[in-house]
Amino acid sequence: MIIKILKWTGIVILLLLAGLVTTAFLRQHVKYEAPYPAVKASTDSAVIAKGRHLVLGPAHCVDCHSTVKNVDSLLKLEQEPSLSGGVPFKLPFGTFYTRNLTPDSVTGIGRYTDGEIARVLRHSVKPNGEAVLPFMPFQNMSDDDLTAIVSYLRSTKPVRNAVPDHDYNFMGKMIKAFLIKPQGPTERIKEAIAPDTTAAYGRHLVMAVANCNECHTKRDGIGNFVGAPLAGGNKFEEKGVPTLITPNLTPDPETGRITNWTQEMFIKRFRMGKLIKYSHMPWESFGRMSDDELKAIYNYLKSLPPTKMPEDK
Repeated sequence: MIIKILKWTGIVILLLLAGLVTTAFLRQHVKYEAPYPAVKASTDSAVIAKGRHLVLGPAHCVDCHSTVKNVDSLLKLEQEPSLSGGVPFKLPFGTFYTRNLTPDSVTGIGRYTDGEIARVLRHSVKPNGEAVLPFMPFQNMSDDDLTAIVSYLRSTKPVRNAVPDHDYNFMGKMIKAFLIKPQGPTERIKEAIAPDTTAAYGRHLVMAVANCNECHTKRDGIGNFVGAPLAGGNKFEEKGVPTLITPNLTPDPETGRITNWTQEMFIKRFRMGKLIKYSHMPWESFGRMSDDELKAIYNYLKSLPPTKMPEDK
């Protein structure tokens, strides 16, 4: 009798697993609906210049979408780094490749409309309707920001570079099937935000453009935010590399990294660039921010409620 129960229990478990795998296979290309932002690329030099600053600076697109190691050296020669993608990221759930952002009509964004490109950034939905991986949290950018970025990308030199498809392992296919869904704006989108040195503009840079929140707010094992905003505590662990823990950016007197920093010290740190070679922070890109942008960020961080860094559990 016990043997029969175990046998049928095993059969039921196998059937459930088979059903789960089959469902996951059928959900690999789920399509979603999302609106197309009213964004149209401009040929105005000022708009393109703003987009260039965002892409190479605070939005740090160049850090993932270019194979150029030292962008500053290239910029000093008055050359543009190619954003032709193809940079591999080997993660526990597969190997993923950054997309070609040049206006090539076959392998780049030249295939897509302005609205389709803007929809990827604002609503995490690809031109084919599938959800994009949650690596680009720019959903709360202003319309002006998006317009500037699309305009700059359209102005760059087309590069023919066929980037491989993402290679999901079994766990990755399960995640793609059941967990990856479009992420839209979390607040009302503004048409434009005037740059200044206020904490309000600093918040826009920190939360919508530079996305400091993505690393400096504690997350759980599947990426959900579980800590106080910008209180740090995330571990970056890699084989052969010392573990790094994102610092607490709130003005907590005990655990806050910049609590006792002056504005001048804060700006100076960004001008120093990367001091820890295995740091994940895009220091080179952030170092291209203006003094006023860094002042705004500093003012916003200082306005946060002091919060202790969460303990590791």
